[in-house]
Amino acid sequence: MKKTLTLLLALAAGSLHAQETTFTNPLLPSGADPFSFYKDGYYYYTHTTGGSVDIWKTRSLADLSSAEHKTIYRPPAGTPFSKHLWAPEIHFLQGKWYAYFAADSGKNEGHRMYVLENPSPDPMAGEWTMKGRVADPADKWAIDGNLFEYKGALYMIWSGWAGDKDERQNIYIARMKNPWTIEGKRVMLSTPEHEWEKSGQKVVVNEGPQALMHDGKLMIVYSASGCWTDHYALGLLRFSGKGNPMDSTAWTKHPEPIFKTNIAHKVFAPGHNSFFQSPDGKEDWILYHANAAPGLGCGGKRSPRMQRFTWSADGMPVFGEPVAEGVVLKRPGENGN
Repeated sequence: MKKTLTLLLALAAGSLHAQETTFTNPLLPSGADPFSFYKDGYYYYTHTTGGSVDIWKTRSLADLSSAEHKTIYRPPAGTPFSKHLWAPEIHFLQGKWYAYFAADSGKNEGHRMYVLENPSPDPMAGEWTMKGRVADPADKWAIDGNLFEYKGALYMIWSGWAGDKDERQNIYIARMKNPWTIEGKRVMLSTPEHEWEKSGQKVVVNEGPQALMHDGKLMIVYSASGCWTDHYALGLLRFSGKGNPMDSTAWTKHPEPIFKTNIAHKVFAPGHNSFFQSPDGKEDWILYHANAAPGLGCGGKRSPRMQRFTWSADGMPVFGEPVAEGVVLKRPGENGN
């Protein structure tokens, strides 16, 4: 009897330890366009809700389902930014918190980028106020804004239209004067050109750009093909490192997708990703959404997932295959293991 009890206690302890060191995808039942920002020991996570900007606060994204959660902004009715709030991001810049999102008044052609500001050290506290629209002089349709710093300068990249018709989404870049103001004109870095970026669709898409830096080299990972298809996948742009990131000729597009649907693993349309590092800064992770079955498109079935990735000898991110739901993975390392 005593041996049996000891064995049961050992098994229970082993199970608890496994829960503390492992996790499985998805991280939440649903949540498209996942993004996180790490500061002072906490990850601040957000995703598209449609009607508000929400953030989650957690020591580990593996614990996202039990994380502290707060709606930080719900827009008033009757404004150009009242509806269709998409792809929010939260950043700590120049001593304050900023939350970026795309929104419209109810019609998609009105989508533009907006930014909120909060001077509180903790984004779960303090007051979030509307700072305004973030737009270049062209002020065309814009979604999926991402900010990054490179060699002391601040830039925004986003997905937008060249004109006023929903025919083609391109990736644009502009330099920022400050966290809420674009300085100068936008420059187009990428437009759908390969078949895997088009997938036979009438409306072709490059969207969800995310800056990624490794060993001082700058890259942009973006989503291509429509989210309404199972062909939704990730592509890569690489900056030469020479001159200015605003020079479109200094960027090269990888000819093939670098992360895509895996039918065998039942992971469909993986995309609109972001990146983070483990708390010890020794591991690189990709955070993305995907569907668990074909044909689910852009709806509420998309769920956030994460997995560790590595680097090739020539500095390319190696994401591997999207991991199946329920597969036990090691949590992001606290001590590099």
